[in-house]
Amino acid sequence: MRRARWVAIVLMLGAVSAAGYLAVDRLSRPFQGYEGEEQFVEILSGERPAAIAEKLVAAGVVRDRWTFRLALARSGAARRLQAGDYRFDRPLTAAQVVAVIEHGRVFVRSVTFPEGLTVREMGEIFETHGLGSAASFASAAREAASLVQDIDPSARDLEGYLFPATYALSRRAGAPQLVRMMVARFRDVFTPDLQAAARAQGLSPREALTLASLVEKETAKLDERPIVAGVYLRRLRVGMPLQCDPTVIYALTLRNRYDGNLTRANLQVDSPYNTYRYPGLPPGPIAAPGRTSIEAASRPEPVDYLYFVSRNDGSHAFARTLDEHNRNVRMYQQGYSRGRKAEGIR
Repeated sequence: MRRARWVAIVLMLGAVSAAGYLAVDRLSRPFQGYEGEEQFVEILSGERPAAIAEKLVAAGVVRDRWTFRLALARSGAARRLQAGDYRFDRPLTAAQVVAVIEHGRVFVRSVTFPEGLTVREMGEIFETHGLGSAASFASAAREAASLVQDIDPSARDLEGYLFPATYALSRRAGAPQLVRMMVARFRDVFTPDLQAAARAQGLSPREALTLASLVEKETAKLDERPIVAGVYLRRLRVGMPLQCDPTVIYALTLRNRYDGNLTRANLQVDSPYNTYRYPGLPPGPIAAPGRTSIEAASRPEPVDYLYFVSRNDGSHAFARTLDEHNRNVRMYQQGYSRGRKAEGIR
């Protein structure tokens, strides 16, 4: 009798040992039970571990519920699992799967919009990243104009109001969701304090943003932006045409007539955006300005300059009088053109 009891104990210990070995083996062995290069699993907010285990098993991400629950118990992360859309693209152990969900490593698609782009150009980037069509982005920007009605009641689209930055999108996010994110970021930047500062300069929020878009297109040097904004503001105050080349380019682009070269004849295009022909600011923004340009337009440098010309190195020479400006043009533009011709550059 005693011998039979010992045999039973030995067998039980052996079974426990075998089960323990099997458990360790399952926990340490990476698993991939799905076909193809990737598998997505969406975990909802408040979903219980048992339901999460079911989804992971059904998707072929973990071997079985028991293995996942054991890994979860060993990690102590049962209450730290985060909702989100998860992408799995290689074999993982159950513990690694738990870690992915515990730390919220959700799948996102990143898209970056540089400063100074139009809605049309942003749509092209949106399409290039495989997020949807450029037309759907442009449509979303038109249909969501109401998002800025409190700032700009006259806005008919979101030209200039989609803040240039990098955005992380979920797998199912489309143009409308992205547009809302971009407007929200814009509102974070164009604060009530900046709007008040713009009004102190005699500019409505729309006018300030329009001025910011001109500044954005005119200079890439951060320290020049408040000066350029000051020059344009002074021109407005003395009744001088802004004569901003980027506004002409924008007018031509709206008509699909810009080929990359701005000619003297182009300066005569009949468009309210042509600041050579029409006084004052154009009807609205011509691009999406970044933070420094928005700040420069809202708090411009008080300058007595009326003119500026490119030095062809990214910087500009500023002038108070037309004679001084003409000297700068001869020095930096005509001399530059002669040098390029001498080098055989056209």
